[in-house]
Amino acid sequence: TLERMFPKLRENYYYFRRRKMLKPRFEAFRHYLKYLLTLIGPLPFCKEINETILRKQLKALGFENFKIHFVEHHLAHAADAAFASPFNKALVITVDGLGDGVSASVNVFENCELERIEATPAIDSIGIFFEQVTNIVGMRELEDEGKVMSMADYSYPFNFEGNKLKDFFKVEGLRIKAKYSPIVQYDLLSRIALSMPREQFVYMAQQLLENILVKFFTNAIEETGIEDVAWSGGVASNIKANMKIRHIDKLKRWFVFPHMGDGGLALGAAFYVNYELNGVSKYLFNDVYFGPSYSEEEIEETLKENKDKISFEEVKEPAKYAAELLKKNYVFWFRGRMEYGPRALGNRSILAPAGDEEIKNELNLKVKKREWFQPFAPSLLKEDSKRVIEDIKNQSDVDKFMTMGYFAKNNVANEIKAVVHVDNSLRPQMVGNENKVYRQLLKEIKKENGIGIVLNTSFNIHGMPIVCSPEDAIDTMLKTKTKYMIIENFVLELK
Repeated sequence: TLERMFPKLRENYYYFRRRKMLKPRFEAFRHYLKYLLTLIGPLPFCKEINETILRKQLKALGFENFKIHFVEHHLAHAADAAFASPFNKALVITVDGLGDGVSASVNVFENCELERIEATPAIDSIGIFFEQVTNIVGMRELEDEGKVMSMADYSYPFNFEGNKLKDFFKVEGLRIKAKYSPIVQYDLLSRIALSMPREQFVYMAQQLLENILVKFFTNAIEETGIEDVAWSGGVASNIKANMKIRHIDKLKRWFVFPHMGDGGLALGAAFYVNYELNGVSKYLFNDVYFGPSYSEEEIEETLKENKDKISFEEVKEPAKYAAELLKKNYVFWFRGRMEYGPRALGNRSILAPAGDEEIKNELNLKVKKREWFQPFAPSLLKEDSKRVIEDIKNQSDVDKFMTMGYFAKNNVANEIKAVVHVDNSLRPQMVGNENKVYRQLLKEIKKENGIGIVLNTSFNIHGMPIVCSPEDAIDTMLKTKTKYMIIENFVLELK
């Protein structure tokens, strides 16, 4: 991808935008232009241009005699959620910024067929609203919405009736409706933001988003009578909103697609076309370890190339070795196939003790460089979930992909303070048998601490892609001067 070829490209783009071009009127117009472009995108002449360019690129790679299938943006989002879900019949909801003139959709998946029953136009996008809020508080839209969500918990809570943004959106049936156009909306938001601390401003935005989504989901469940829900689109990455949705009384079971943003569109489009051509409609996601892996020979060759900078040895029980190191250190952990999606799930991870805030702060200072208000998430043994988490209702609440928020039990929160947010919330990966070595690591930690839990964050430096190869991993180790790393069965130590 471009991000791997030019790691600083995204950071430089946002720096230029913030320092050189960030004027409220310009930003409002840019969002409106984005809306207009997404309306033009699906038109025939645009498809012809895209197809011509794509054919040329594919032929350069050696492909001949192929047919190109176009799948509409929100249909691809709906397909990834529907076809990957464990449900034979489901309500499928998508919400994001915008794509092909649409910002949200309600669909029914039944008898292996996916049917859209309603769509919200792009001009009514609550995803764009949240992007604008992110931009106004000096962060990067399409990148830092998670930071906005985390910051909101530092505001003093207040009733929704006192929320100055409460009338910006409403739900009418199966549609979300915006009160203002994107330009007017951005201008009003900018003015409101100046009148209060930014924590309070983003709290109001988060509260509005949660209320609108709960109403939207509730209406869809009531109108269709379907209580099993599959959910995708960029807004589905907001785990605090997901927490609220999960507690809707009429919602029975639900599934959040692990790669819910636009990164999942390619797979969703492939799912849909494979169904259209071959009738295949189910792909149960027991895990998301779909990326590349590396042989012992490849890894050892890379290690030998760096033997002047690191020492290494092969061990029989890497999980046991890692658990011992994690008593007093954070550790880079690299194993098996890379994860598909935005979350590190135990194969390209940085691990630290869940109860030690000093080590967490050291990790953040040297490697992650996150804002002070951003929490870290844990990996947790599935069988320990009810011991740690307050609000697990049923089996569908068990989340192995880090897509949902929960509240920690008060009597446990202080024992795992490095992975609990200021409001006692956390976003755990609940580990079953899908990753046996990682599960063994958690079991080793449990022997010492009584709970199989570890801080787990993505294996990358701030602003860089998650590491993919052994070369990437060693490069990150050297740049951050990290003392320990475990790659497969090799334990590395910085010289």
